[in-house]
Amino acid sequence: MSNGRVVKVSGPLVVATGLAEANMADVVRVGEQRLIGEVLTMTGDSASIQVYEETSGLGPGAVVETTGAPLSVELGPGLIEMIYDGIQRPLQEIADLTGSNNLPRGVEVPALNREKKWEFTATVTPGTQVTGGDVIGTVRETPSVLHKIMVPVGMKGTIRTIKSGTYTVTETVATLETEKGEEKPLTLMQKWPVRVGRPYQKKFAPVTPLQSGQRIIDTMFPLAKGGTAAVPGPFGSGKTVVQHALAKWSDVDVVVYIGCGERGNEMTDVLREFPELIDPRTGESLMKRTVLIANTSDMPVAAREASVYTGITIAEYFRDMGYDVAVIADSTSRWAEALREMSGRLEEMPGEEGYPAYLASRLSQFYERAGVIQCMGSDERRGSLTAVGAVSPPGGDLSEPVSQGTMRIVKVFWALDSALAYARHFPAVNWLNSYSLYLDSLKPWFDEHLGNHFFHNRTRAMSLLQQESNLNEIVQLVGKDGLAPGDQLTLETAKMIREDFLQQNAFVDVDSFSSYDRQSKLMQIILDYDKLCRAALERGAQPYDLFAIPSRAAIGRAKSVPEDQYARAYELIATQMEKEIAELAEKGGDAQ
Repeated sequence: MSNGRVVKVSGPLVVATGLAEANMADVVRVGEQRLIGEVLTMTGDSASIQVYEETSGLGPGAVVETTGAPLSVELGPGLIEMIYDGIQRPLQEIADLTGSNNLPRGVEVPALNREKKWEFTATVTPGTQVTGGDVIGTVRETPSVLHKIMVPVGMKGTIRTIKSGTYTVTETVATLETEKGEEKPLTLMQKWPVRVGRPYQKKFAPVTPLQSGQRIIDTMFPLAKGGTAAVPGPFGSGKTVVQHALAKWSDVDVVVYIGCGERGNEMTDVLREFPELIDPRTGESLMKRTVLIANTSDMPVAAREASVYTGITIAEYFRDMGYDVAVIADSTSRWAEALREMSGRLEEMPGEEGYPAYLASRLSQFYERAGVIQCMGSDERRGSLTAVGAVSPPGGDLSEPVSQGTMRIVKVFWALDSALAYARHFPAVNWLNSYSLYLDSLKPWFDEHLGNHFFHNRTRAMSLLQQESNLNEIVQLVGKDGLAPGDQLTLETAKMIREDFLQQNAFVDVDSFSSYDRQSKLMQIILDYDKLCRAALERGAQPYDLFAIPSRAAIGRAKSVPEDQYARAYELIATQMEKEIAELAEKGGDAQ
């Protein structure tokens, strides 16, 4: 390949001439330290290059060498449990190699360990006809993940040789004879360009909910597997904690967590917590099904822009094996800021608030890679990729371009509220501003698995919360005692829904995760209380007597009942509650 020369350096943007043979999106090596860069624009033989490392000390005249290949990730055994930076450099290996906690410039370490041997089990025999996406064997990567070795997309032919055994990721495990008679070696590893979505045969509508164990999410604003969601909120409202909870408890096979421009101490929390947490599905450490992309706010801004593509490409690879995968990006606002900085250096015409005019299309490209799909290959495999992005609008202003662009694309919006966070109500999701557009498509699943009453109860609870919001304005004028008894009961029930159902403590073991059955039963008790009390009020019972019954306090403590005892405990509360309210109703009837 021809080499070029640097003529201009502007932070992470380098302009070089003499690169007539380079292509758009090619990876280049810049200067003596061979810094990694990517071609952004081409004008004649002049190229604008986005450098993913610190460029201080780089000057005009430095050599630029093109690799002739786009920015790609290595896909194969060894991805799980890894911590990468935004362009898939393994941070732990680099730290061990250099003895430094900071990422040195120009270091070249392969993303997948070249020495480690993996136990490969062939699942096809010589003579088998295969096509791109077909599984030819498996590697038990971790106790939680069986890594399926697939024929690279675009290849087709007959397996000539294949043998089970122990191999490194670069050794040939099988040979494929193409239709033209060429022999192609197949290894455990393949590469894929990050800016190109991996292909699939067919896309389906998402119809299964993603269980997160968070009551406000699962019951009120459910997310479908293969769906898209955004968690917007101001500083300190708990975005990262919500995303950590999703990463910990979601019923998916693989989690890819992208710390994109976030504070380093938050990534440290993830790195410390995840190995200690036990995955409820397998009993193994949570890291055994997690890939971390750490591109913190002090790392080069250009690599931050690439980090979301690196993360979602790794996620698509596991999706193609037929797994349910969740990608959690924290946060897309920091990613958009990286886009804005690079756009400014390229001297492009700025759009709203200085963001590039293509901001909305870039956000779409990220979220549209989510979905439920039929995988490539001749066997029937379905995989799903769920994308959840945090949005950190400056000052909590949801009218800014990143929030607005995200809201137009995603179908679930969990709006975090600083007022709720300051009132210590977590998760601080505002139930009046949030929404889920998957309710209709998920209703058949809920009806089948939890009964018709589940959705009916959700609608009733949302209605009570809406009524509470309207009544609060009247309460400020006339006081709570000035309301009719039925309205007083509405306020009390809404308070129970808020404090005893929606509020959830991520740091108390029994309350950090709540199963669907438990959520359904708890909501049923609260709404039964409301129904029985309304009947008692009609017979003349006094609101304050109904609010003071012992089982009302028991409902408040219901969410802290141990997991193995809740079914029995909730039955006892329901029986006791009926008895106590019936007694008060009789008293009220006698008084009349």
